[in-house]
Amino acid sequence: MKMKLTTLALGAILAAGPALAELVIPSLSYRTGPYAAGGIPFADGYEDYFKLLNERDGGIGGVPVKVIECETGYNTEKGVECYESTKGEGALIYQPLSTGITYQIIPKATVDDIPIHTMGYGRTSAANGKVFSHVFNYPANYWDGASGLVNYLLEINDNDIKGKKLALVYHNSSFGKEPIRTLEELAKKHGFELTALAVDHPGQEQKSQWLQIRRDRPDYVAIWGWGVMNQVAVQEAANIRFPMENFIGVWWSGAEHDVLPAGDAANGYKAITFHAVGSDFPVFDDIRTHVVDKGMASGAGDNVGTVLYNRGLYAAMLAAEAIKDAQAANGTGDVTAGMVRDAMEQLNITEERMSALGMPNFGPSFQVSCENHGGSGLVGVAQWDAASKTWSLVSDFKATDAEVIGALVEEDSNAYAAENKIEARCN
Repeated sequence: MKMKLTTLALGAILAAGPALAELVIPSLSYRTGPYAAGGIPFADGYEDYFKLLNERDGGIGGVPVKVIECETGYNTEKGVECYESTKGEGALIYQPLSTGITYQIIPKATVDDIPIHTMGYGRTSAANGKVFSHVFNYPANYWDGASGLVNYLLEINDNDIKGKKLALVYHNSSFGKEPIRTLEELAKKHGFELTALAVDHPGQEQKSQWLQIRRDRPDYVAIWGWGVMNQVAVQEAANIRFPMENFIGVWWSGAEHDVLPAGDAANGYKAITFHAVGSDFPVFDDIRTHVVDKGMASGAGDNVGTVLYNRGLYAAMLAAEAIKDAQAANGTGDVTAGMVRDAMEQLNITEERMSALGMPNFGPSFQVSCENHGGSGLVGVAQWDAASKTWSLVSDFKATDAEVIGALVEEDSNAYAAENKIEARCN
């Protein structure tokens, strides 16, 4: 559905109309358990952005936002319970924040006509909108991440990594296993040697894996980890004196709490990313003025500008922009989840739009379509400076291997469609 009204016209309609209900957005958070160190800043950023909109703008399109936080503990069963207990409140969009939870609620949300946004996680093949009508994983997914990592290795090796050894240390779960197939295909294409080393939940026991790495002496080590697993891995790498500049994490292994415990030994560690780092953006001035300085910051208020706070803020911004588009397209502030799903399928995030939101160059521009729910798939690389305790981009957002990833998405999504008797859409 195309835009019917300009923002100005929508504002006039809302001002003239009756009082509207709140826009309900559940937050499936995990502030407890072994993954709380990552869950807390994301949840803080997600909630603070909506607080900013409420305080500064009166909500979205003049309609207040109500965030319902439900603690999952990063537990799939609890996550499903949170979905079931909140969906009847008028939920407009879900961020499951867990690949396991995502897999379980995809069929439920599809039937309930509620969109799911799994930004940088979840079921990668959901990028195929022809099969997955209600799941979106823009602007990048795990297979983009795997390709982005390999592209970076190519970039720093004069485009030749034939004969190089890459060890993947991964969380032994559906999340951790996501990049393996892509890396296997890329290893065939570029001639590097891949070794995959599983680490069981929660990730504190890694001695044997790092003894193998010390014995095999790979050129590079990648980590697909989360929570305490990342801290342990960085420390273990330091213990065997593995060069930190050759140690690269997925975007869930590249936050401050992953590297700070190792102190100076973590200097030079890298991580792929699909959004900017730091707090040098106008939106943070507004958050400090309208949220932090008013004593309204989520949690302890000390996560503003950290990597995962930024990711939560980014996810909230993308949700808010889709809601804004749904309001404009339907001429009402009181939108439904189905309207938001339709808007997400047409979402166009341009640099001009991000700049207007106080987030210039915060992430790559992308356009969603019925066929493509995954966005642009551009991936950058950030590096940790232990002295200044800051991350900085060392490789800008770049295109990933669409040929390899596209074939894998098509294969996996078509298998899912056949298994669940789903007819392709977008015709």
